[in-house]
Formats: sequence, C-alpha cells, structure tokens
Amino acid sequence: MHYPVINKSGEIIASAVTNLDLHDIARAAKTYGVKKVYIITPLDDQKELVQKIVSHWTLGGGSRYNALRKEALELIEIEESLESAVRHIEAVCSVKPRTIMTCARDVGGRIGFREIREKFESGEPYLLVFGTAWGLAESLLETADYVLEPIRGNTGYNHLSVRSAASIMLDRLLPECC
Repeated sequence: MHYPVINKSGEIIASAVTNLDLHDIARAAKTYGVKKVYIITPLDDQKELVQKIVSHWTLGGGSRYNALRKEALELIEIEESLESAVRHIEAVCSVKPRTIMTCARDVGGRIGFREIREKFESGEPYLLVFGTAWGLAESLLETADYVLEPIRGNTGYNHLSVRSAASIMLDRLLPECC
C-alpha cells in the first residue's frame, strides 16, 4: 500500500514504489502460495513504473532470462486504491475479502498470528495489507477487519522494510506445505 501512508512526521503521503519491493514481495508470495500481490498507488508515474518493471520480467527479455522471476511477478496487479483491490477480489471470489492491516506502531485491538491462521482455515478470502514509508494511515487502519500484531525482534528496534516484514508475516501466517 503506497497511499494513504504516513511519513516520519505523521503526514499522509503517497510513497514511491521500489523495484526491490516488487521482486522480493512477489517472490515471497509465490513461495507461500499467495494468489495475487496488489500494488496500490494512485500516482500515474508509479503505476507506469510498476507496469514497466513487471512487463520486462513477464513479457520482455527478463521473461526469457529468468522464468522463475516471471512466475513471481505475474502475481502483481496494479490498483488505484484499496477499495479497487477489494472489488477485484470480490469479483473473482464472489465474496468480499476480510482485510488484515499490518502496523508496527502501537495501536489497540490487535489480533495475533495464531488467531489469523485459524481464520484462514475457513477458506474465505483475506487481503493482507502492508504499509510503506512509516506505515498505513490511521484512517485506513480504522477500516480494517483486523489489525495484526507487529513483528517483534529481540531488541527495541522496530523498523523493518516492507519486503522483510511481508516475508516474515507470510512465514508466520501460512502453513507449511509438507
């Protein structure tokens, strides 16, 4: 999610998409069996950038160079807003997905990884939302069906990259295949 997110001053901004996030989140998603990776930004130049990168690896020279990367980046779908991503999932699944927001900041009403894993057993669609920059805007968190507990390390430091957080959370949330 690249909008609405906040900067370090707490202002609502639209953050930039990074090439590394696209590659790493798509590869983690493919590894754990995620069906789609939505890159959400209202900025036309950022949508064009995502499309250019994804096209290179799915249709262009990159697709012939690295078929595994192609498989992962084919999961990426560009959307204007969270609402449009929800509508897309609802159209495919015939049911509106529940939203699980992530946040490293201290906010109330958290749900744990174990509880979310148990909810996944229902087979209903879920949309796991990761914030970029300094995290999701409060107005977006307030719309969540669930806000997932933050990842805690063994120090007081708590500022993971979105691609690292996504990988860790997918590993904690999705069952092993064998």
